[in-house]
Amino acid sequence: MADFGERKSAAAPPVAGRKAAAAAAAAGASLETHREEPVSNGGCSAPDAAATRLHDPSSCESPTWESAGSESATKPIPRRSSLIKDGSRAGRDRKKTVSFSSSLSEKKISSAADCIHSMVEGCELKKIRPNSRVYQRYYLLDAGLQALFWEPSKKESDKARIFLASIREVRTGRNTETFRTSGVYEQISEDCAFSIIYGELYESLDLVANSAEVANIWVTGLRYLMQYKKHALDMLASSQDSLRLGWLEQLFSSAADPNGQEGVDGGIRLQSAVKLIQSVNPGVSSGKVEQRFKELQRLRERMCGSTLDNGSGVQDLSEPKKPTGRSERVTKQEFNKVFHDFCTRPEIYFLLVQFSSNKEFLDTQDLMRFLEAEQGMAQVSEETSLKLIRSHEPTEEGRQRGYLSLDGFTSYLTSPECHLFDSEHDAVCQDMSQPLSHYYINSSHNTYLIEDQFKGPSDISGYIRALKMGCRCVEVDVWDGPDEEPVVCTGRTLSPPLSLRCVLEAIGKFAFVASDYPLIICIENHSSLLQQRVMWQHLTKILGDMLYTDPPDEGDLYLPSPHALRHRILIKGKKFSNGEDGEVSEEDEGAEMCQKMKAANNAGSEKDILQKGNVSPSNPSHLAPKQFQLLKELSGLVTLCRSVRFTDFKTSSKSQRPWELCSFHETLALRLAGDSPRDFVNHNKRFLSRVYPKPMRIDSSNMNPQDLWKCGCQIVSMNFQTAGLMMDLNTAWFRQNGGCGYVLRPDIMRQEVSYFSADTRDTVPGVSPQLLHVKVISGQNLPKPRGSGAKGDVVDPYVYVEIHGIPADCTERRTRTVTQNGDNPIFDESFEFQINLPELAMVRFVVLDDDFIGDEFIGQYTIPVECLQSGYRHVPLQCLTGEELPHAKLFVHVALTNRRGGGKPHKRGLSVRKARKGRDYTALRDLGIRAVDEVFKMAAPLLREATDLRENMQNSVEVFRELCGVSAVANLMQCVLALSSAVSGPEGMPLLLFDLRDDYPTLEPQGPLPDVLRRVVSTYELMVQASRAVMELSDGIYDKILHIQTTAMEFHEKLQNLAAKEGLKGRKVTRALESFSWNITILKGQTDLLTHAKAEVQDNMKQVHDAALTGNLTKESLGVRRVRSQTRRGQDEKPILSASGPSA
Repeated sequence: MADFGERKSAAAPPVAGRKAAAAAAAAGASLETHREEPVSNGGCSAPDAAATRLHDPSSCESPTWESAGSESATKPIPRRSSLIKDGSRAGRDRKKTVSFSSSLSEKKISSAADCIHSMVEGCELKKIRPNSRVYQRYYLLDAGLQALFWEPSKKESDKARIFLASIREVRTGRNTETFRTSGVYEQISEDCAFSIIYGELYESLDLVANSAEVANIWVTGLRYLMQYKKHALDMLASSQDSLRLGWLEQLFSSAADPNGQEGVDGGIRLQSAVKLIQSVNPGVSSGKVEQRFKELQRLRERMCGSTLDNGSGVQDLSEPKKPTGRSERVTKQEFNKVFHDFCTRPEIYFLLVQFSSNKEFLDTQDLMRFLEAEQGMAQVSEETSLKLIRSHEPTEEGRQRGYLSLDGFTSYLTSPECHLFDSEHDAVCQDMSQPLSHYYINSSHNTYLIEDQFKGPSDISGYIRALKMGCRCVEVDVWDGPDEEPVVCTGRTLSPPLSLRCVLEAIGKFAFVASDYPLIICIENHSSLLQQRVMWQHLTKILGDMLYTDPPDEGDLYLPSPHALRHRILIKGKKFSNGEDGEVSEEDEGAEMCQKMKAANNAGSEKDILQKGNVSPSNPSHLAPKQFQLLKELSGLVTLCRSVRFTDFKTSSKSQRPWELCSFHETLALRLAGDSPRDFVNHNKRFLSRVYPKPMRIDSSNMNPQDLWKCGCQIVSMNFQTAGLMMDLNTAWFRQNGGCGYVLRPDIMRQEVSYFSADTRDTVPGVSPQLLHVKVISGQNLPKPRGSGAKGDVVDPYVYVEIHGIPADCTERRTRTVTQNGDNPIFDESFEFQINLPELAMVRFVVLDDDFIGDEFIGQYTIPVECLQSGYRHVPLQCLTGEELPHAKLFVHVALTNRRGGGKPHKRGLSVRKARKGRDYTALRDLGIRAVDEVFKMAAPLLREATDLRENMQNSVEVFRELCGVSAVANLMQCVLALSSAVSGPEGMPLLLFDLRDDYPTLEPQGPLPDVLRRVVSTYELMVQASRAVMELSDGIYDKILHIQTTAMEFHEKLQNLAAKEGLKGRKVTRALESFSWNITILKGQTDLLTHAKAEVQDNMKQVHDAALTGNLTKESLGVRRVRSQTRRGQDEKPILSASGPSA
């Protein structure tokens, strides 16, 4: 036990020390926010060194737990005013400093002994009372590890304590009734809160720590003591991590000099020790590791040479001995110490013990539980766990016995298997048989330019790079060149030209390197007829059979699919239809840019240009387009992408053909998106739209593609040579379908009849919103910003989590700043985002330096919501130009409720459980056309019934979740696993068991139950009842709604005539058409939601089944089989539930 007590003052710090600790904790309890926007975190911040420092076990003899804690009962803790009325503290300005190095001054938590040592020392926690008051108290664990007590308190000393034997459960987060009904609920961080459930009546002590790490220490330590009870002291005495120590001894021995005379006992060379550390943590710099070794060596030399006690207590004043060669060698103890400093991640240790029943490793059953409950893996077996252990466990003993140690678990969590990006999207995974207009197409603007638009260089590499990045639409501006050879350049600028022949050869060679799907070449033709013929010859000779020249069928309503056009090149350009050479209007974006530049010298801004230049809304250029002669043969190469001029949406809907394409410059496109968002979306259901940057972007900056994607614009041309936020969004967006350059647009943008407005700032009709929960846990190996002018290599990182999508979804949140720590900063902050249109949303993580000079950008990572993997994931950070930063990562936890398990979240436990009278039902709209309105009226009661079915089921799941004491992020598997730890009766026998013989598992009491568990049973029965109702009634409602939808669609083609018969004119007709689209969208959305509700019920029941088996909460019976949860992507499986009820 000598290792666990540091010194007598460890258990009971001096009064002054405690006051300092409290002051330090208070000083760190605020957040600095970007742009001075408050982000409340309930006063939670990083643990201050004075408050949470853990002392290293010394080699000297130390008191045992009993002696170490003996003073804690006798030393009084000073009483002071401890009532905190608002639950938060005002922020303080942090003084900026420049740091040249970082040292690890605090011991990292990596064992239960570390946690319990800290608990015996004690710390201040905030106690939450049902009356919403918050009390600051000093909490300690007594020396005998028998009770938790706190001071100051008005209670008698024997009442201001909880005996560990009475603790039923230690619950994380704000998941008790006291928390949920507290007036300071919103001010309390989920990650800093925890509750102790104790006593026969299941009372709760609800606490908030000053940081998530302190909360984790208390939760881990208390659970360890609950697990081992009276044997805890013996377990602590033998709780050394033997797997890690044995492995470190092997590592150390492997680096020993075989020819050395001193052997392993004499230590190993400094450089060898540094390399060993870097082999495990390659992101740490050799300088930091070497510096840490030298600090320990200097400490060793001082201890050996400063004072000698020869039994008389007389100090040796002789000259210190000169350092020998041993000072350049590292001892085993020093190596273990530095390895612990640089290769131990406390946040992963806390996660490991959460699933390992407080062991120092995960066995195969623990690992299966983690993979299923947290990582969302399906069909996990013991063999799956063993395979993973063999791949990642570094110790031979662990691999043989099926144990995953802390180092093996760290290896697994940092491997590609735990990447945030779902590997299923690394290959083409979307339906590629839809019309071409139903896809977003990765597109480049002025592909030949590699810098700015006016005088920057041109290069073939622009095409090669874009095509390798999956670009499927490149631009070629062709002008007359010398020697009758056409050239590629931007006209009237200083950019040097390229040979058209060389450009086409590069395109032909790299066209299908990254993707098999069609490539569009946008030709902006400014050549004479003579050189047009040369151009035609080059196109047909170089590109040959790859060119698609089949004319479209006049009766086609849509373009062919990308699948049908694989390995084909489409030419986009001007075309005439009379079969003869003739004049067509010229497209000249370069001339437009030159006009803008000249006007800018006079007007000064784009706004002034538009005001002074008499620019028409549909034609932003000053002059009417020029006419030029077009070669017949060149016109014949244009088939599916004929360039036409845009007039207005009404004209396009009447006269535009599916193979005709309009080009919009950015300013016009954004104006249309603002003035006519619904018309723009409907236009893009049938026709391709290309948007190119406004002429004022001479510096090759980029527009925000999301502003155009939300309108359904398929081809948004980007300047690939310019890195930054906009290219990050573009690159990330087109990764989601195997990087093939085509991404299927959201379903609501493709349906012939649907109601969707691009500027919506509310929920999308027919689409169920999802809630994205993101916890930013930590960062690893964060470098100094590349452009920083600050000295030293230490950063003060913080993280922004941004949501990009439709206006209703766009938002951002930021973490606090962690000062002077880029190696392993701990953030531990959770955020929640409502995503109204997940198919069009992206998440972007941005890491910035709060103590920067010149440049604050450290790294970023952008990912579509559809590509997120739930669970604990690592995020590889990328630099400004898109390359991965070596070893720089974020560690996060991600969950999407109502998608892969889980349910609707709550706000203080009240907002979801609405009674029918308070429920918001989506209403259908009257068209003013009697025959159609009568059909839609039949659907109103069905929609109410369908809404009640779904929400009753989801609300019952939510109530059950709350009683299980888990957060809104948790799925039902996690609920049942949490329940398994709270239902222990006398002699450890569970008070509740599941009977799994039915498709709907029943929860049966095994004796008298306390009120809390009786509520759990009744709530579970209500959940099963509501789930059964969904399965039994939803099919009938679905068929009736579908019939009404089909009947209503029969009026679609006749709406204009029916409106005229009813006397509707002008705006009333438009409103009737919009209402029809709204109603059809609502009906289709409700049928989709019913289908999803059935799938959710099936998955919920499977999760309960699996969790009951894993948590040993099943009755002994024959024929119990394990039913694995559905796969994350909903692979087709035979359902175990049917509408008629349980199967035989």
